[in-house]
Amino acid sequence: MALYEHVFLARQDLAQAQVDALAEQATKIITDNKGKVVKTESWGLRSLAYKIAKNRKAHYVMLEIDAPGDVVAELERQTQINEDVIRYMTVKVDELEAGPTVMMRKSDRDRERRGDREGGRGDRPDRGDREDRPRRNFDGE
Repeated sequence: MALYEHVFLARQDLAQAQVDALAEQATKIITDNKGKVVKTESWGLRSLAYKIAKNRKAHYVMLEIDAPGDVVAELERQTQINEDVIRYMTVKVDELEAGPTVMMRKSDRDRERRGDREGGRGDRPDRGDREDRPRRNFDGE
């Protein structure tokens, strides 16, 4: 059997549960036709480079598949019919990536960066603790 990566973009107005249901439908299509889904990753709601069918954002989902070509053809046929999927792409690969994909590693790195920023502004003192200015007395003195 051949190895594939299948990525689809779901409409922005869908709930995460509906997107997960779409991924489950795709998994069911593959397993019913003697294929195997090795890994499923939901990359979340992301901005698009340009509008697609009046959508500025889309839910991205990636499936790593180990299946024959006719299974992939059936998956793509079913994906085309679904109105909630605005784009999809299936690519044949030589080997599947072990561990999290680049998109998941990037989101983890972004989360770590946000955590660093939320903790404070580095070694810069808070506005109330500024020592370079004398404190004002607002009692009229």
